[in-house]
Amino acid sequence: MANLSGKVAVITGAGQGVGLGIALAMAAAGARVVVAGRTLAKVEAAAEAIRERGGEALALACNVRDAADLAALVEQTVQQFGSIDILVNNAQEVPLGKLLDVTDEAFMAGFESGPLASFRLMKLVHPHMVARGGGTIINLASSAGIRWDMTGYGAYAAVKQAVRSLTRAGAAEFGGDRIRVLTVAPHAESPGLKWWVENNPEEAKAFFRTIPLGRIGTLEEDIGRAVVALCGSDMAYLTGATIPLDGGQANFD
Repeated sequence: MANLSGKVAVITGAGQGVGLGIALAMAAAGARVVVAGRTLAKVEAAAEAIRERGGEALALACNVRDAADLAALVEQTVQQFGSIDILVNNAQEVPLGKLLDVTDEAFMAGFESGPLASFRLMKLVHPHMVARGGGTIINLASSAGIRWDMTGYGAYAAVKQAVRSLTRAGAAEFGGDRIRVLTVAPHAESPGLKWWVENNPEEAKAFFRTIPLGRIGTLEEDIGRAVVALCGSDMAYLTGATIPLDGGQANFD
C-alpha cells in the first residue's frame, strides 16, 4: 500500500460498510483517521478497532445533512490533528424506488446527505488543504447512475450523478491548489448491498453474473486499499476521474 504516514484523513459514514473498510485501510497505511457518522457508538467501535491495530483514530458523531455538524467535524479534526489531507465523502441516504413511489422527503434526504454534504465539506476542507500544500478528496458514486434501465434507481442515480459533477468541478477549480478530486464507484460487501440482495434475490443473481471477476469486493482489501492507493503520491497526476471498483462491471466511458 501507499504510505500515508503523517496524513490526516476524514471519512464520513465510517461506522460500517465501505466507510469502515476505507478507514481501516487508511489507518493501516499510517494515516491518522477521523471516523464520522450519525451513530456515535458505531464510529467509536470503528475507532477502537483502529487503535487495537496500533493506529490513531478519533470518533465524531456527525449528521452530514446538518451544516453545523459538518463545520464542527472539520473544526474538531483540525483541533485534534492540526490539519486535513484527505476527505472521503462516503455517507449517503439512498432514495430507492420508482419515481412515482419516491417521496419528496426521501429524494431531499438523498441530496442533502450526498451531493450537498459533499459540496459543503469540499469547501470546508479546502483552506486546510491549501495550507498543507495540497490534498485529496474522494467522493463516492455508483454505477446506478449509468444503468441502461433506470427503473427503481432514478432518484438514487440522480443523487450520485450530481456527486460526479461536483468531482469534475472540484478537480478543475482546486487543481491549482494541488488538491485532487476523484470519484470511486464500488461494489462491496456492505450492509446496504446485503439488504438489497436479500430483498431482490432474482435481480441480484442476474447482477452478479455481469461482474467479470465473479465476486463482490471486500471492504478493506479491495475497496479500502484501492482508495489508499488513489491518495498516494504515485497517483499524483490523476484527478477528475471516476474509478469503478466493481470487478469490471460498469462502463463509465
